[in-house]
Amino acid sequence: MCTDQLLLDMVPPARILGLSPYAGDAVRSWVADKAASLPKLSGTAEEVLILKPDLVLLSRYMKPETLDFIRRRGIPHAEFDDVRSLEEAKAQILVFGTRVGEAEAAEARVEAIETALQGLRATAAATGIRVLPLARRGWVAGKETLMSDLLAKAGLSNAAAELGIQDGGFVSLEAIVKLRPDAILVARDDLSSEDQGAAMMLHPAIQALFPPERRLYLSEKLTVCGGPMLAEAIRQLATQIGALKKR
Repeated sequence: MCTDQLLLDMVPPARILGLSPYAGDAVRSWVADKAASLPKLSGTAEEVLILKPDLVLLSRYMKPETLDFIRRRGIPHAEFDDVRSLEEAKAQILVFGTRVGEAEAAEARVEAIETALQGLRATAAATGIRVLPLARRGWVAGKETLMSDLLAKAGLSNAAAELGIQDGGFVSLEAIVKLRPDAILVARDDLSSEDQGAAMMLHPAIQALFPPERRLYLSEKLTVCGGPMLAEAIRQLATQIGALKKR
C-alpha cells in the first residue's frame, strides 16, 4: 500500500497498469480516491507476464514466488522497504521519483516535508512529555519506528520504549495504566467499540487517564506510510503540540 501511495501521488493514472488490493483502503490510504478507477492486482507472476510493465514496484510484502520470478527473469523492478525515520522517508521518496521518471515531483514532495518540519521545530521543545501512540486492538508503535521519530522531532518521547517495544506490538490495558504516559496519540477522535482496539479506548480507566486534553490525533492515512502525506501529519502535530504544552 505504501508503494501504491507514492505511485498515485507522483505518476499520472494513464501510466499505471495496476495497484495492490489495499490501494483503495479509505482508512489507511492517503490517496484512496485516486485508486478507485484503477485495476487492483493480486501480485502474481502471471499478471506481470500479461501486463508487460516497463517497471514493477515491489514492497517487502510481495509474494516471495513473484519476487523470485521477477528477479530470475531480469524484469525491470525497484524494491522498497518500510522506513523508520523521516530521513529514510525523504530518501525513499527521492529514489522512487527517480525510478518512475518523476524526480522533480519527488523533490517537491521532500521540500514540502522540510517546510513542515521547519514549522514543527519552531514549535517543538524538549518538553519531556511522554506520548504513547495507540492504535486498534492495543497496538503501539515502538522505539524504532517512523512514528517514534516523528514524536522525537516534536520534542516528545515515545512511551512505548519504556515497555521495551522496538518495532511495534500489542499492549494490554493493564500495561497502559501502569505505564501512565502523559498523553496518547490515537488515529481519530470518533472512536467506537467496533473492534478490540477501539473498545479499549472506551474503558473507564482510559477515559479517566486520558481525557481529550491529554490526547493527540493523527489519521492513520497520514502515518501508516512514509510518503508525501507526512507534510500534513507534521503540520497537524505541530498545531496540537503547541496546545498540549500549554495544558
